[in-house]
Amino acid sequence: MDRLKFFREAIRDIKTSGTIVPSSRFLTKRMVKSINFDTVKVIVEFGPGNGIITKEILKRVQPHTKVITFEVNEKFFQSLEKIKHSQLIIEKVSAEEIQPVLKKYGFDKVDCVVSSLPFTNIPQEISDRILKNTYEAMEDDSMFVQYQYSPTYYKKLKEVFNDKVKLSFEAFNIPPAFVYIAQK
Repeated sequence: MDRLKFFREAIRDIKTSGTIVPSSRFLTKRMVKSINFDTVKVIVEFGPGNGIITKEILKRVQPHTKVITFEVNEKFFQSLEKIKHSQLIIEKVSAEEIQPVLKKYGFDKVDCVVSSLPFTNIPQEISDRILKNTYEAMEDDSMFVQYQYSPTYYKKLKEVFNDKVKLSFEAFNIPPAFVYIAQK
């Protein structure tokens, strides 16, 4: 999906996209740089949009790793379906459904979650449910990587992840983004 198509779809569905431009290569690399690709077996990605971060993950995964994406936007879902990779599973369901989806594919837990969800745009009861279900689906010592365009979600993630949250900033993105790395 080119930038113009991404822009049109993002404007049409700003509540679920949370942005009007795809992530920069700088943000994409920052989102995946803390993942230990040698050991992870299951990576979940929430809100992959046009798949720019998905593609970066797929470049780095080992043969034993599965990548499961959750995308509710129909146009972005169709764009993801064009990515042909044997380790990629694409689901058109809400991130709230992480546990049933993992079970559907024979997994009990996830080793890493990469999220581009616009939590500040999502109703609080839904975002709380997503975080609760995600935390429960994560292996001990697993990682949750999230970006947002403000630091307002830092406190919430610290509550969920028992203060095990680091915050960094990526200036080379439009708009600049905060990257949260939380450890279970």
